[in-house]
Amino acid sequence: MAIEILMPALSPTMTEGKLAKWLVKEGDTIKSGDVIAEIETDKATMEVEAVDEGTVAKILVPEGTDNVAVNTVIALVAGEGEDASAAAAPKAAPAAAPAPVAAAPVAAAAPAPAAASAPAPAGARVFASPLAKRIAKDSGVDLAAVRGSGPHGRIVKADVEAAAMAPKPAPAAVAAAAPVAAPAPAPKPAVFPFPEGSFTSVPNDGMRKTVAKRLTEAKSTIPHFYLTIDCELDELLALRSQLNAKSPAKISVNDFILRASALALKKVPAANATWTDDAILRHKHADVAVAVAIDGGLITPIVFNAEAKGLAAIAAETKDLAERARSRKLKPAEYQGGTFSISNLGMFGIKEFAAVINPPHGAILAIGAGEKRPVVKGGALAVATVMTVTLSCDHRVVDGAVGAEFLAAFKGLIEDPMTMML
Repeated sequence: MAIEILMPALSPTMTEGKLAKWLVKEGDTIKSGDVIAEIETDKATMEVEAVDEGTVAKILVPEGTDNVAVNTVIALVAGEGEDASAAAAPKAAPAAAPAPVAAAPVAAAAPAPAAASAPAPAGARVFASPLAKRIAKDSGVDLAAVRGSGPHGRIVKADVEAAAMAPKPAPAAVAAAAPVAAPAPAPKPAVFPFPEGSFTSVPNDGMRKTVAKRLTEAKSTIPHFYLTIDCELDELLALRSQLNAKSPAKISVNDFILRASALALKKVPAANATWTDDAILRHKHADVAVAVAIDGGLITPIVFNAEAKGLAAIAAETKDLAERARSRKLKPAEYQGGTFSISNLGMFGIKEFAAVINPPHGAILAIGAGEKRPVVKGGALAVATVMTVTLSCDHRVVDGAVGAEFLAAFKGLIEDPMTMML
């Protein structure tokens, strides 16, 4: 009996994905542990390994197919000693009992194609590929009335397209006698005033759809409020230069910011929290997510237990995470979860901004550019390198006083960076 390879769930929340690439072809021999395919989720590309050994008998879902539901059969493997062609063949339907001979001649019905199954009876479950379902929905085709020509009677794209092109039954004579008005052309939506040819359409991929959905949910459901403070960086920049002269891993200003955030969260644990309907979760560790811009979207890899890691360790880890994020090689466990976020646009010269909270976090810290500004020290005018940061808070979890206490702790660590070394 053929072994079924199913679309895997690469994370607890995954419901569908894109079968990006097959690394084997029909007839190839595989063994347990062989990488056979690449699956794309909204933010990562993951490799699929074979669990069983045998011969690839049939690839059911071609590479490049979007919206493949988890647990969909994507390929069949013939086990040891099994004929691959037999394993790939659809199971034959049981023979129907012979009908009794009628007294009067009965016109024979046109035979259905041998490879196609009969339409599903009313109320029965319809088996169709995700692509076929989507085309049917867009075309107004009733899948229950479509014959499936795929494996085991599964309805595929070609079946739906054929059904959509088939001539519709002629209307009843009485209805035909009535004049039918031609349908009026559908007006273009008022929100789409752009003439054809004046734009280029870029389809939304899974990542962009996920980013849009999460940000919409965040702004719709989380009561944001914002706190802003200025931090002087001169002592931090001097210490950074000293450390980089000796450290094999070059430490960035963002690494100092990440460590300062983690230590401030330990000093003010009420800011390291998540809202749920039943309770506020106070986290024992500072798992700090760092926003990384990648082609087509944003991803937030996490430095776990950041409060326990030194600057050199943080520098090496964030560099590795950012590189793998840009190549979409992160595992879901490396970017899902976390307790707090940092978003830094200082390298683009942005002086100040407010970031959108990334659920389930209770806050996110937006980092602006460090720049020379006039300051007053000891009653006299001076020049210092100043960075503006803004804390976006979920008011259900972080009250104003808690957010202010966190920023005071963060500012103290940034302006006296030697305390981060203790």
